[in-house]
Amino acid sequence: MRAFLFPGQGSQAVGMGVALADASRAARDIFEQVDEALGQNLFRLMRDGPDDALRLTENAQPAIMANSLAVFAALTREGNVDLAKAAQFVAGHSLGEYSALCAAGSFDLATTAKLLKLRGQAMQAAVPVGVGAMAALLGADVELAQKIADAAAQGEVCTVANDNDPGQVVLSGHRGAIDRAIEMAKEMGAKRAVPLPVSAPFHCPLMQPAAEAMQDALSYVVVEKPAVPIYANVTAAPETDPDKIRGLLVDQVTGMVRWRESVAAMADAGIDEFIELGGKVLGPMVKRTAPDVKVLSVVTMADIEALAKEIA
Repeated sequence: MRAFLFPGQGSQAVGMGVALADASRAARDIFEQVDEALGQNLFRLMRDGPDDALRLTENAQPAIMANSLAVFAALTREGNVDLAKAAQFVAGHSLGEYSALCAAGSFDLATTAKLLKLRGQAMQAAVPVGVGAMAALLGADVELAQKIADAAAQGEVCTVANDNDPGQVVLSGHRGAIDRAIEMAKEMGAKRAVPLPVSAPFHCPLMQPAAEAMQDALSYVVVEKPAVPIYANVTAAPETDPDKIRGLLVDQVTGMVRWRESVAAMADAGIDEFIELGGKVLGPMVKRTAPDVKVLSVVTMADIEALAKEIA
C-alpha cells in the first residue's frame, strides 16, 4: 500500500524544476499555468533566483507546490499512473496539504496557486518582521518540546508548530520566547536548538489574522471530494468531506502540523511505501517515524520513469 507525500516550505531552491521542465511537456504545462494564474513569471524566479526573492513566503509557497505538481503531472500524464489506483492516501506538510489536495482533484491548479499566494502574503502580513521566530529542537520529542515551550513563554506566545518526527519538533511564537527556548533547550534535555531562517512564526496563534484571511478566501472556493483520502495536518486522520477539509485548512494556519502522528497512522493503516513528490525533506522524517517502510523521493525525470515502471 502506498501514500503520496508533498513537501512544505524549506524545500525551495534556485534551479528547482528546470531540468524537469526541459524533459517533460506535462511539467512545463504546470509551470506555465501557475505563471498565468498568478500573473507573474514565477518559473523564471525558480530558475534564475535571486534566492532571497524565492525564499519570500508568498513566492516559496506557490513555487514548491508548482514543482510538486509538475512531478505529479509527469508521473500521471506521461507515466500513465492513476492516483486512485496507485495510492491509498495523500498527505502534505503545511503548504504541501494544498499540493496534495490539488493532486487528488479537490482544487484545480489555478485555484491552488492563488490560494497559496494569498496564504503566503497573509502569513507575512500577520506579524511584523522581527516580532516572531521559529526554532527546531533536535533530540526532543513533542512532550519535551511542550515543556520547553511552556517554560519559555513567560507571557508571550511559544507553542509547538510542527511535530515532525520522534526527534525533531519545531517551536513558533514571539522572538523573545523563542530565544529563551533556544537558551534553555539543552539544559532541559534537548540535544540542541536551531533558529530557523523564516520570515514569520508559522503555525501558532500569532497567525490568527492569516487564518481569518484564508477562511474568507476558502469560503468562495469549490472544494471537490478528493480521489483518495488526505491525512490532514491538524487531525492526523484521513478526511474526504469537502466542508471538513475547508475548515481544517483554516485551522492549519494556527494549528500544529501533526506530521509524526500522520505518518504513524498511515503506517498503522497498512501503508508500507511513502513517495515524496518534488522534494527530499519528508523522506528522512518518515523513516525516523516508521523505520520499516519504504521511502522514495521522486524529483527527476529518471525518478519519475522508474516509479511509473514500478507502479505499472
